[in-house]
Amino acid sequence: MSGMWFDELVEVSAAVAATRSRLNKLEHMAALLGRARGRDLEIAVAFLSGAPRQGRIGVGPALARRIQSKTCAQSPRLALQDVDAALETLPSITGSGAQQRKLDHLAALFEQATEAEQDFLRRLLLGELRQGALAKLLLEAAARAADIDPGALRRAAMVAGELAPVARAALVDGEAGLDAFAVTPFKPLAPMFAQPAADIDDAMARLGRALLDYKLDGARLQVHKAGNRVRAYTRQLRDVTSAVPEVVELSRDISAERAILDGEVLSLRADGRPQPFQTTMRRFGRKASAAELRAQLPLSIFLFDLLYADGDTLLDATTETRRARLQAI
Repeated sequence: MSGMWFDELVEVSAAVAATRSRLNKLEHMAALLGRARGRDLEIAVAFLSGAPRQGRIGVGPALARRIQSKTCAQSPRLALQDVDAALETLPSITGSGAQQRKLDHLAALFEQATEAEQDFLRRLLLGELRQGALAKLLLEAAARAADIDPGALRRAAMVAGELAPVARAALVDGEAGLDAFAVTPFKPLAPMFAQPAADIDDAMARLGRALLDYKLDGARLQVHKAGNRVRAYTRQLRDVTSAVPEVVELSRDISAERAILDGEVLSLRADGRPQPFQTTMRRFGRKASAAELRAQLPLSIFLFDLLYADGDTLLDATTETRRARLQAI
């Protein structure tokens, strides 16, 4: 056995799910992350987030539900890295009979797992591990384990677009390890989201000076530009450049040589009113070519933020400053 036992993580996951106390959840996760080393740390962060470290592994819910295991281990014998290695193999299983071979591969893994580990694995593959151990809580747990400011780790994770490598850097090298994560065009950032408030008065009390703007129900898009090269990413950081040629063309006219912009794209009706959200999202489907979809559902882009421009990282600038820079380009 190399590194951390898989059973250790399964026990922590169960403990997190069993308590409603935010403090208890943090303590359980911080203790686990504090013990994890190297690759174990990245795997642990991914699994607690509710997804394999590899992201898409070619096993959808329908296939996951078909996994049959005739037996289970009576005591823990799987390392965390054993499970990760088994999942790593899945995308390479292709060709004739691939689905059955994936099932056989997963069944062999399940037979080495205890009953509790099998339950965790099944829910991991089905995407059913949303138990309160989400990104924000994991960020705080990693910061506690590394004894660094949660805000610094949160910022680095946003820049990196993912938590696992940031948590690893923090736990290995402390806050200095976060310096490696810098804003750079074509490295998409995790999107910033709205925060809840009790009412308008509560929001204004916290914000002080504020900018009020329209809420557009479109597809979030992050646009990266360097010279004539342009790439567009979704809120899940998926590259969808080929699906939005008109956005690429418009972005080349931005006066900044290098920029990262945040916005929304919408399909508008002839009278200028927005189409339903589901209509706009048809532009990102695969049933028609980009040229055909563009003719049927042209997109308009509404940019509301500027995160980087010609060497200047603007994440820490005020909204007022960023909006002025955005308008200027």
